[in-house]
Amino acid sequence: MKAIKLDLDNYRKLLKEYLLTKDERALYQAEQFSKLSVQHNISPEEIIHVHIEALKELYPELPREINDSLNFLLEAMISYGLALQENHFLREKQLALESEIAVAANMQKTLLSTVKPCIKGLDIGAISVPANQMNGDYYHFVTDKDDTLGIALADVIGKGIPAALAMSMIKYSMDSFPENQREPSVILESLNRVVERNVDPSMFITMFYGLYNPEHETFSYASAGHEPGFYYHAAKGTFEEIKAKGLVLGATEHANYQQFVSHIRTGDCIILLTDGVTECRLGDRFVERDEFLQVIKDYIHLPAQDAVEGVYKYFERLQDFHLRDDFTLIIIRKEV
Repeated sequence: MKAIKLDLDNYRKLLKEYLLTKDERALYQAEQFSKLSVQHNISPEEIIHVHIEALKELYPELPREINDSLNFLLEAMISYGLALQENHFLREKQLALESEIAVAANMQKTLLSTVKPCIKGLDIGAISVPANQMNGDYYHFVTDKDDTLGIALADVIGKGIPAALAMSMIKYSMDSFPENQREPSVILESLNRVVERNVDPSMFITMFYGLYNPEHETFSYASAGHEPGFYYHAAKGTFEEIKAKGLVLGATEHANYQQFVSHIRTGDCIILLTDGVTECRLGDRFVERDEFLQVIKDYIHLPAQDAVEGVYKYFERLQDFHLRDDFTLIIIRKEV
């Protein structure tokens, strides 16, 4: 079989050959021509125009209705061709954007990476699962020479690359604070000024900062509008909400944050989370608070890392489970 040439005259020949002989080989050649036409950006209206010309050559006395219908088809294909070109252009832009987002997501993982510390007397577990490619949640551990542990947990109200940039700014601002300014209320007040001055007014950040002191066995904490955590009383098998109020970061320049202190008993757990945990969906309904706490209770006896992963996997396995927001869960257990 001769290789078809990519020109519109060849299409005329193929059409005439098929109409006169009904040879299916012409159909195959037409299929190949269509593929080459796409590769060489021959528009649909060009092919339709040549098709009409070839028909008129073969059948000069075409009925008026047939001729009008072909002209109608040609006009429709002109609009179709323009829409197709626009679709290809937008698709190329989408692919380029997806590539940029993938690069940004990898950079985010690098920039916001944190090492889960080994602190004597503490068992720490953390998991953060983004609902989309970019994670709007952020957690960070800060350790001092005396094994004091700082825990930051934040959630940007807004997603994508702007959220990632805001989180990077938070991380590097925290890293610049001196060790003698690690009190939760001081941390949040300092970060609030940074966010208020440098982040777009439409973007706010909720944040919880806690400080564990191994010498006094205390947990100091403050919150900037963040999702309440829970304190698990191992002896009673009960949960108590960690209540702390405060404005989200960036709402106003002069914001004060109240600091609270709790004594941590052996076996008890501190459970910190973002609203993506409490806003998990099963079909058309949200996971209820008591249901979520029961799941945590079912896994709380495990090592902390196994516990947080077990909680997430439990919901992930459920039918109709939908993660509508980033899911971040931290469990800290005080051991002997």
